[in-house]
Amino acid sequence: MDSLVLSKNVMNLLDDKKAGSIISIDVSKVTTLTDYFIICSGTSDRHRKSLADDVQELMENEKLEMISKEGYRTANWILLDYGYVVVNIFSTDARDKYDLERLWSDGSLSELRKMKKVEETK
Repeated sequence: MDSLVLSKNVMNLLDDKKAGSIISIDVSKVTTLTDYFIICSGTSDRHRKSLADDVQELMENEKLEMISKEGYRTANWILLDYGYVVVNIFSTDARDKYDLERLWSDGSLSELRKMKKVEETK
């Protein structure tokens, strides 16, 4: 599956599950680590774990194997690495502290709501 389509599918899933401030950063031109970082916030440990579980289920249905999973037990920052797409699910405090949006500002940032507006006008 194309990494852009995959990132949009993950973002839409996170939106459906009420994740907050969902963004995607296309870093394919600035690193070989991945094509897209997806970043969102969850409201509680339970919500963040549920979001991670739902992403895992989506990826399993797409037959994509997880490379790495970090932070699930503490649920402050859950990282799910699928190679071309890396999903970061944060608590509000952890998101502010690590500020991945600034760290990867050389990439192309897209917010979910802006992406939906563009797709609706097509």
